[in-house]
Amino acid sequence: QVQLVESGGGLVQAGGSLRLSCAASGRTFSSYAMGWFRQAPGKEREFVAVISWSGGNTHYADSVKGRFTISRDNAKNTVYLQMNSLKPEDTAVYYCAADRSPWYVERALRKEYDYWGQGTQVTVSS
Repeated sequence: QVQLVESGGGLVQAGGSLRLSCAASGRTFSSYAMGWFRQAPGKEREFVAVISWSGGNTHYADSVKGRFTISRDNAKNTVYLQMNSLKPEDTAVYYCAADRSPWYVERALRKEYDYWGQGTQVTVSS
C-alpha cells in the first residue's frame, strides 16, 4: 500500500512555470513506477507522463512533450513534474499515481494505476 499527496499547484500566467511534487508514504517507493495524470472540467482523465522505478525511463503525452519533465528522488520518496511554457489548455487537476506492474507504460496510457493521490489544481490564465 502507498499513499500519495500532491502539492505545488496554483495559478500561473500562460508561458509561466510550475513544479508539482508528489510525496509517497511507505518504504517501497522505489519499487513503483510513478505517473502524472490530469483531468480538466468536463473531460476524461488523461495521461501526462510516467517514470520507471529507477528513473531511467520516461514517457510523455504528445501534448506536453518538450515542455514538461518528470523526475523522481527515491531517497525522498518524491516524484516531480516540472511544467514550463504553460498554456491555458494545461488547466486541470493534476494527479500522481503509482503502479508496480512491469507494463507500467501501457497501464499509464489506460489510466489503470493502483494508487492515486487526491490531486492538485493547476490554472493557467491567458
